[in-house]
Formats: sequence, structure tokens, C-alpha cells
Amino acid sequence: MATGPGGAMTDEVGVITGDVTVVTAPQPDGRAAVRIQYLGAEEWYTLTGSPAAVPPGGLKALHDAVVRAVRYGSEAVVPGAGGS
Repeated sequence: MATGPGGAMTDEVGVITGDVTVVTAPQPDGRAAVRIQYLGAEEWYTLTGSPAAVPPGGLKALHDAVVRAVRYGSEAVVPGAGGS
């Protein structure tokens, strides 16, 4: 998928833009890790706001919200993390 204008904010390298892949994975503590990478790259980055609480709708609901935020852009972060 492509990021929206203004891209997505990562903890490691700041804003990234362009074609990306997003993964939302459960952690042992009950939260979810959200990672993002440039399409086809090997390096993964932490989307700012990760790890995040899993909402009542579950991991898929969180992932869907993250995808919407990244597609919107504006330095997207994990929804509910004080940004998008």
C-alpha cells in the first residue's frame, strides 16, 4: 500500500513515505507490535505508538485502523497513540 501525503512516523528513522508493508503482531504482554517497512526492503521500523493496546475489536481491528492511518498519511502513528 502507499502512504498518504506526509507518510508514516517511525521511531528509528522518522517519517517514511511511498509503498510500504505494515504488520501488526500480538506480544506476550497482550499488546500489539506495529512494524512498517518499505515494500521489498529487509529493514523493519517501529510505527510510533507501538506497542499498543489491542482494542475490544481485537488485533484485526487495530491492524485495520493502522492501515487507514498510514493510507491517510500526515505523519501517521498508531491510532490512539496521541497522533492520528
